[in-house]
Amino acid sequence: MGESVATVKHSCETRCRGHTDHSSTMITTYLDLTADTLRVMAVGVVGYGHLGQYLVERIQKEGHSLGLRLAFVWNRNPQKLRASVPEELILDQLSHFPEKNADLIVEVCHPQVVKDFGAEFLSHAHLLVGSPSALSDLQLNKQLRQTAQHHGKTLYVPSGALWGSQDIQRLSDSGTLTNLFIRMSKHPSCFRLTGGGPKDWTEGEGRRVLFKGSVADLCPLAPNNVNTMAAAAIAADSLGFSGVMGEIVSDTALKEYHIVEVEVTGANGFSVTSVRRNPAQLGAVTGSATYASFWSSLLACKGQRAGVCLC
Repeated sequence: MGESVATVKHSCETRCRGHTDHSSTMITTYLDLTADTLRVMAVGVVGYGHLGQYLVERIQKEGHSLGLRLAFVWNRNPQKLRASVPEELILDQLSHFPEKNADLIVEVCHPQVVKDFGAEFLSHAHLLVGSPSALSDLQLNKQLRQTAQHHGKTLYVPSGALWGSQDIQRLSDSGTLTNLFIRMSKHPSCFRLTGGGPKDWTEGEGRRVLFKGSVADLCPLAPNNVNTMAAAAIAADSLGFSGVMGEIVSDTALKEYHIVEVEVTGANGFSVTSVRRNPAQLGAVTGSATYASFWSSLLACKGQRAGVCLC
């Protein structure tokens, strides 16, 4: 319980001493029931790229009214934080994060950070993993799930640009999901592939398939570009990373948005196809609509249960 809740509760109980025991009990019970609403959740943000900056700014501006406060902000280059983040909230060494007592840690940096610190994060706080492509590593996936269960924490996976994630999850849980295919098409300048993006493209060349295969094989190739597919693999747990198929397409015509196509196939001839156009600037890894989606995911992190939760 936050200090403000304790103060309010003490003040009300003091004023009630002259009333009946019944009245005092009712007021005390009411305060206990509303404690969760008034409790402030301390949020640590790991990464200060475009998405990290967006989240930090919104917490600073709106956090008070939403029951959120910044616990810390970490970036590989801490100097980037000096102009916009209070000095006492800047975390110079990521390994010192336990000192900040965050309730929720939001990773928006790189899959390697999830591999290096994910289990340690979950031993102290809930974790919203913004680089779920890291979970394509089956050993790491298993380790993080076990750590979350052991410490009673939640490993949150944001839906991001994935449309219909809850429906996919329900099909998977019911055992009626048979196939899931996702195609992501972007301007070539928007890809960040291992070893560099497509380098031999020219304006006007049109459409080129860069990869088609399992999401398990695709995630290491394009870890920063296929988090939507990784979220789909988490939703489609019955298929997993090896069973969900993905394709990334370079298209020079896509100068104003990314396209995400999802094809879901279920039992008895059931199928759904969705096409999402996500506005994005040239060179942007993340579409603009994904920022608001991620913020909604953060607000949904309420420590629902130990284990993995798609949000």
